[in-house]
Amino acid sequence: MTASAETLKKETAAKNAAWQALIQHQKQIGTLHLRTLFAEDAKRGERMAAQAAGVFLDYSKNRITDETLRLLIDLAQQCGLKDRIDAMFRGDRINATENRSVLHVALRAPGGGSIVVDGHNVLSDVHAVLDKMARFAEHVRNGEWQGHTGKRIRNVINIGIGGSDLGPVMAYEALKFYSDRSMTFRFVSNVDATDLVEATRDLDPAETLFIVSSKTFTTLETMTNARDAREWMQLGLGSDAKAVARHFVAVSTNAEKVAEFGIDTANMFEFWDWVGGRYSMDSAIGLSTMLAIGPENFRAMLDGFHEMDEHFRTAPFERNLPVLMGLLAVWYNDFFGSETVAVLPYEQYLKRFPAYLQQLTMESNGKHVKLDGARVEYATGPIYWGEPGTNGQHSFYQLIHQGTRLIPCDFIAFADALNPVGRHHDMLLANVFAQAEALGFGKTREQVEAEGTPEWLVPHRICEGNRPSNMILMDRLTPAALGKLVALYEHNVFTQGVIWHIDSFDQWGVELGKVLAQRIIPELQSKDEPRLHHDSSTNNLIRRYRQMKGMQP
Repeated sequence: MTASAETLKKETAAKNAAWQALIQHQKQIGTLHLRTLFAEDAKRGERMAAQAAGVFLDYSKNRITDETLRLLIDLAQQCGLKDRIDAMFRGDRINATENRSVLHVALRAPGGGSIVVDGHNVLSDVHAVLDKMARFAEHVRNGEWQGHTGKRIRNVINIGIGGSDLGPVMAYEALKFYSDRSMTFRFVSNVDATDLVEATRDLDPAETLFIVSSKTFTTLETMTNARDAREWMQLGLGSDAKAVARHFVAVSTNAEKVAEFGIDTANMFEFWDWVGGRYSMDSAIGLSTMLAIGPENFRAMLDGFHEMDEHFRTAPFERNLPVLMGLLAVWYNDFFGSETVAVLPYEQYLKRFPAYLQQLTMESNGKHVKLDGARVEYATGPIYWGEPGTNGQHSFYQLIHQGTRLIPCDFIAFADALNPVGRHHDMLLANVFAQAEALGFGKTREQVEAEGTPEWLVPHRICEGNRPSNMILMDRLTPAALGKLVALYEHNVFTQGVIWHIDSFDQWGVELGKVLAQRIIPELQSKDEPRLHHDSSTNNLIRRYRQMKGMQP
């Protein structure tokens, strides 16, 4: 046996031992109630909290003891988490199946540093693109950039899908308070034509700029929408091909396709294959964000990202916010059989944050194969979902409080209101604190009976509690705060992936449906009846669709 094989064998044995220790530990404390844990430790709420980069995390309302944390951190160490963190920040090719570096952290690293990939310092490229974005954004925002007819640009439509849409949409909504309200921003992603039609219905083509975001400039949904947007614009402005260059810019790496479309490649903003789509909102994919909030605020957001990056890279695991959250997610997913995580921002501007996290978390860790190609023997990739408070309290919180499923919750709140009106913010914060308390401690039979509740009604009003939650509290939703929050979850997801020994940065499952769709499109459009070679259900659905369109008997 080689030395490297011997080392791998020892590491695997250590990880398995740490995993087994957690299984045994969960059997010992799994039914322990938060009421008991708090009663036995008057300082628990103060002890089980950590703060870094302007983010306060209270994790005391989790079903854990000090021993649980020790065992989880031991698991992280045995899985080589620190080495994997260092490898990512160095630019090692940790995206094994695509043989790529994973360097979203380079997108927000300060200039003057060095992260080398294939002998090249990528930070110089990053800051060159940022400077180019800033110049363009300023020209559009101050009216220097004009459309084909000489009118000022007042409308911006971002066309993308996946990470090229979810990140920009979320960031725009989250930072709307800081946006230029004289401009309209819309986002088109769905290949359903309704998305594009509704986005353009009330706009003047002469005042509208499209950002087409596609790395290859061949993405089916994005380019279908882009071509129809070009047709809409030309119908409004005439067929002059030169008009395209004043109303379309590209975020891409395929200069040939961009030029073929009619976009001046001088207005093509680059990003790189070491940036995954779901990690790209702080790259050129965020051009719409910069246009909305301005270059200064965009750079403040990048600074927030970087501050959390540095905390994740350097802080000991016991005080490392993303590591703690990642380990707790593993604890519930794999040792309690919990299948979902609710993310509940008590901030209306973060209404799209749960949807953004769905891609970040589930596209990253929705894997059934480990890095070595073996099938995983445990659960990976919990389902993330959520809704802003207090709206969610009047829909699905009932299930979290009294349902039969264990659903860990992440609450997110801010001390200062961006729109202070009367008592609104105090009421909002009272609700978020109350929900975490109610989930943790519930309402006992004795408490219900003491209220004079009729005996037949008592069981219906009992809330068992012992429902775990994290509380993330920050001062104010600023661009920097958003960067910190997103980076917190990015590294939380990374931590989970390392523990599960999976590749959090590929997404081969996404490809299969795309490939099959390309086969089916001509079968739906063919004037002659196509020869079908799918399964009987798919064949029948294609025939039924063609019949409904009157294309065949």
